[in-house]
Amino acid sequence: MAAAASIYPPLRDRPIKNTVLLFDVDETLSKARKLAKPEMLQLLSELRHKVAIGYVGGSNLVKQQEQLGGTVDVTTLFDFCFSENGLTAYRLGQELASTSFIGWIGEEKYKQLVKWYVSVLRCYMRENEADIKASRILHYIADLDIPIKRGTFIEFRNGMINVSPIGRNASGDERNEYEKYDKANNIRTTMISKLKEAFPDLGLTYSVGGQISFDVFPTGWDKTYCLRHIEADKEREDGVEYKVIHFFGDKAYEGGNDWEIYSDPRTIGHAVKDPEDTYRQLKELFFS
Repeated sequence: MAAAASIYPPLRDRPIKNTVLLFDVDETLSKARKLAKPEMLQLLSELRHKVAIGYVGGSNLVKQQEQLGGTVDVTTLFDFCFSENGLTAYRLGQELASTSFIGWIGEEKYKQLVKWYVSVLRCYMRENEADIKASRILHYIADLDIPIKRGTFIEFRNGMINVSPIGRNASGDERNEYEKYDKANNIRTTMISKLKEAFPDLGLTYSVGGQISFDVFPTGWDKTYCLRHIEADKEREDGVEYKVIHFFGDKAYEGGNDWEIYSDPRTIGHAVKDPEDTYRQLKELFFS
């Protein structure tokens, strides 16, 4: 895979000092699950000569590579790459320490959740437990009266579980139609309420993201998790003490998966409507 060709100043030598710009991915840098437009990538490259930049998204690195990198290694396009909210992280192309959902929650509590996620039992359970068949979450989805259902309703990631009532295999047009239906009928928010009732004591947070799904993760493992890496950078020999952290995201409302980092006192939050709005705001803030 190719690397970015541009040569950027060292982090501590960027003209805009002690500052980093962090971006959500879906509907901020690119349309949901679509490749970022060349003009956005060009603007980010120009920005990177001025200031440190990074992205933070709930998806895994593979999906972010597809959307932001294409044939170019995405970890060479940004100074900081935070997949799964920063549980998988890269700095200047080098991987940082990672954390896992399974390691945090422990086997006993995890087994409780497994009953909800039977579609991935064989990936995570021991062979003598593979006959567990109870799955209230899939029964809940099966009983939902929504116009379209596709495959992959549950996706396990390193740091979270992603749940999609319509299924992640939906096409672009189907995603758009479902998003309208979801907003009118509160499918995801209602489902989150049911999960909270079922698992009140596991220390989990539920957050709506993208067009068709919501994330389930340990409380505190929202997008603010990535700020641990930003704050730790000052401890590095070539590191920077970032005193100004800008964040741009489209789900910057309570219940949205950008809210926690957008409203965090350590960041300057910028709510955007779509990638075109992100582009416009960046131009006004850093190129006017």
